[in-house]
Parts: sequence; C-alpha cells; structure tokens
Amino acid sequence: MLMPPCELHHPQTIEEAMALARDLNGRGEAFDWVAGGTDIIPNYKWRINTKPHIISLASVEGATLLTSTTIGCMVRISDIEHSNVVHPLLRQAASKIASSLIRKSATIGGNLCLDTRCFWYNQGEDWRRSIDWCHKADCGTGADCRVIPNQNTLCVATYQGDLAPNLMVLDAEVVLLGPNGERRMLLSDFFMLDGMKKNVLEQGELLWQVIVPETSMDKVGSYQKLRVRESWDFPEAGIASAWLPGDYSSLQVASTALESIPRLHSDLVEQHLRQNNGIEFSVFSDEMYKEIKPVNNTALPPRYRRSMIRTLTKRSLKLTIGDGI
Repeated sequence: MLMPPCELHHPQTIEEAMALARDLNGRGEAFDWVAGGTDIIPNYKWRINTKPHIISLASVEGATLLTSTTIGCMVRISDIEHSNVVHPLLRQAASKIASSLIRKSATIGGNLCLDTRCFWYNQGEDWRRSIDWCHKADCGTGADCRVIPNQNTLCVATYQGDLAPNLMVLDAEVVLLGPNGERRMLLSDFFMLDGMKKNVLEQGELLWQVIVPETSMDKVGSYQKLRVRESWDFPEAGIASAWLPGDYSSLQVASTALESIPRLHSDLVEQHLRQNNGIEFSVFSDEMYKEIKPVNNTALPPRYRRSMIRTLTKRSLKLTIGDGI
C-alpha cells in the first residue's frame, strides 16, 4: 500500500522541531509527529486520519537518552527490553510488545501515544466507506459510533499500549514540549477518557521524556497480558502491579486494553486496604472485575476479556507480592 501525499520533515534539534511546529500551526497546516512509525505509518497507508505534514523525531538530538530514571521519546522498545539500567518491570513489559522485529523500530514515545483502536476504525478506507463511517472517522458525515449506536458524542475506541500501565505503577512522569513551552505531569494524568482526543497533548506538543522516580527503582512488579497470538498482537487486556516489598500502602495496580485509557486503580487499592489486612487476591480481583467494563470493539469478546481481569490480576499480584493472604 502506498503512502498518501505528504511532506516529511527531519529537524536535527528539539529547538528546530518546535520552530517547525510553530510555523505549521501559524499557517494552519495540520501535522503529525512520528517516532518509530510502526503504528502511524500503517494508518496512513490505510488513509486513517492523515495529515499533509509529518515531522520525524528520528534525528533530534537528545531524543534517545536512556538512563535508569530518564527515557527519551525515541528510545527503541528493544533497547528497553535489553537494557541493564531500566527497571526490570519495564524490561518485562517491553519484551511482550509485538514482535522482535517491530521492537527494533517502535519507540517508547510512540507506544505511549498510540492511537486508540477499534475494529470499525482500523480498517482500509474502502472497507470503512462500504459499511458507512464511524464517529471517530466520520469524514464530515456526523456518523454515529458503531460500538454504542445512536450517539456521536463519545468515542469508545480502546487504548492498547503495553508500557503505560507499567510506568504508572512506578509513578512515572512525562515531560511534554510544545510551541508554548514545557509541561510535566504524572503519566496517569496524561491520558483522557475519550477515544478521539486520547491524551492532553495540545496542538504542536510532543511527549519528550519519561521520568521514573529514583524511589521506584526499589519496587517489585509484574505485568500480565492477554492477547490472541503470544508473539505478535496488541494486548486484549493487561494488568500491571508493583510495590515496595513489605509495604502494602505502596502497592499500585493499573490496567490497559480494557477502556479508552490505561487506568491506575489507586482508589480501589486504598479502599481494599482499609477493609482488609493486606491484599486478598480473590477479593481484590473481583473488585477489579466489577470496576472495569470493556466494550465490543477488539478481537476478543468483551465478556471474555472482562472475565480474564480476575485471572490476570491474581497472577500479577502473586508474582509481585508472593503468596499473599
């Protein structure tokens, strides 16, 4: 499949990239940032949400910085997988992403900023036209959502990235850069419960770095993932957990591929700890099951994905905490 007509830009510094973004914004020219391109390029070939300009971050100085606490947006997934400085939980999660070939191109910035997915949306243009458009890609028709009919105010396309929940349970932050300056926030505050907007990035902004607190390096964690093919697919459900051994108050649990955002379940953990002496795996897994309600827009049916929340949560907690109670 051929790429649609577009202009590709190759800035060499972050200052040059920001200047280019300001210029395109000022001229009213839409553009996308591209890192590894393993998600956005196939979408462009399918004519999904294309823009006339693409700004590549591949040559930008500093974008590949990798330390125990700082990960640049252009760091490859394979580099995280084989790094001896990043947290072991991130290495574990990275090793479960796609295939080894894709991991050599895909980046952490791209993985965190993945477009939400839906089987009414991630199809070729001719297919989408033949069955009518959907709310996310309505092509100006005002089409309704195909998953939740008779409404066009909410997109429920699913976020299916792997790294986000693992970074969340490590209390990671993100550094955003844009024409209006720098912002820094918790990764758990970065995502928006909207399958179209996806995150808080403003026009021209990019996710520049991920910051993992030094204190989180002592955490122990586990990531459990459900997918159709073990060596390839996006997650159909994923549960990550991490804690400082012996300190139940430090426990964090996050989910992915079950809603329009990856979600940190801090309130549920706190409520459970108030009512129990530690974490009761079966009880907490049931509470996770009740809290999360996936919709019918990925390969596996939502009833099965939801039922697997219990299993994945138990497995993750057992590997993180041990035998528990």
